Amino acid sequence: MNIVVCIKQVPDTAEVRINPETGTLIREGVPSIINPFDMHAIEAGLYIKEKTGGKVTVITMGPPQAETALREAISMGADEGVLLSDRAFAGSDTWATSFTLSKAIAKLRADVIFCGKQAIDGDTAQVGPETAEFLNIPHISYIRKIEEVSQNGIRVQRLMDEGYDVIESALPVLLTVVKELNEPRLPSLKGKMTAKKAVIKKWGQADIMADENDLGLKGSPTQVKNIFSPEARPGRKMLEGTPEEQVDALMQELRGIKCL
Repeated sequence: MNIVVCIKQVPDTAEVRINPETGTLIREGVPSIINPFDMHAIEAGLYIKEKTGGKVTVITMGPPQAETALREAISMGADEGVLLSDRAFAGSDTWATSFTLSKAIAKLRADVIFCGKQAIDGDTAQVGPETAEFLNIPHISYIRKIEEVSQNGIRVQRLMDEGYDVIESALPVLLTVVKELNEPRLPSLKGKMTAKKAVIKKWGQADIMADENDLGLKGSPTQVKNIFSPEARPGRKMLEGTPEEQVDALMQELRGIKCL
């Protein structure tokens, strides 16, 4: 079984700041993490490998420093990492990102592709399904359980507002996962040593044989014109402390304005 997991390196949301003059995110000095939903996708890929055998390849698109995310995935048990990094990819929206990923995944000849349901920085939940459409393969979103998997197909549960659907699909297929699916494993010492020595494949435009007009800003039908922090409203305050301390502080505030 050839399993591919798409991941994204994102800023730690607790540390995000915005430059008030340029309206852009301040990334300098901001720690980066693997998108939390993608951690569950990695675990799902490793689960399939343990059930059926095969190989897990983790792929990401980003700047050179995104290599650290791939090494973390390898330390968890993934076999290989592929970094898509090229100036031609810069400024990609979800459409251009999905197209770029699809070209790379087609080269990897995947049987099962996993993605997190969405990235915590963009929150669009578009890249997984769009990638499947570019690959012209079926996709199933919001996977909460893998019931059965074999070389012939897969049966999963898809999380819905009121319960779940049971869906079967032939391979290849792309699945986006939710956090209810599993508990991501911690890297072992052996895994960390393997990740440190691993050779990360680096692919650019030429490697995936894509037209530059379909990539980056040129291939993006949407563009972000501005980003800004909402202005703080007068009289608002943030309650600090543990949940219990916050509840006590809130009760005090409500008593102060005679709402209790």
